[in-house]
Amino acid sequence: MTENNPNIQDDKEKPIDSKPLEELTLKEVIEETATEDEAPQSRMFSLRKILGGDILSAAIIRRQVWLILLIVFFMIIYVSNRYSCQQDIIEIDKLHQQLTDAKYKALSSESELTELSRESNVLEMLKDNKDSVLKIASQPPYFIEIPNGQ
Repeated sequence: MTENNPNIQDDKEKPIDSKPLEELTLKEVIEETATEDEAPQSRMFSLRKILGGDILSAAIIRRQVWLILLIVFFMIIYVSNRYSCQQDIIEIDKLHQQLTDAKYKALSSESELTELSRESNVLEMLKDNKDSVLKIASQPPYFIEIPNGQ
């Protein structure tokens, strides 16, 4: 590397104790003592590393934390939307059942009313009710014809 750019020095060429401790600046001391806490991860994650939590400290995961949070946010919205839709479907089914019950009750009431208003039943009720002023006609009705010519 030093062949291409003479301004860049290799860490191998620079001895750690090349200067006395008093002459080192704070920046140089930090650069010399700073090490990565993280060992390079192997390409293959084992089940032990995943269950042990080592995968969460990987640089890949730390770089993609916002993407992971976005995915979790969308998953929460997806689940809540599905729950809301299921509640709406349950409500629709309940209302459909109530509508069907109301239709059957209306049909039953209409049938009873038709049965009670039939001529034979009305006549029977008039016979049974003694205080009614309505009587059954003994003669058939006759029609009065009115001429159109005035």
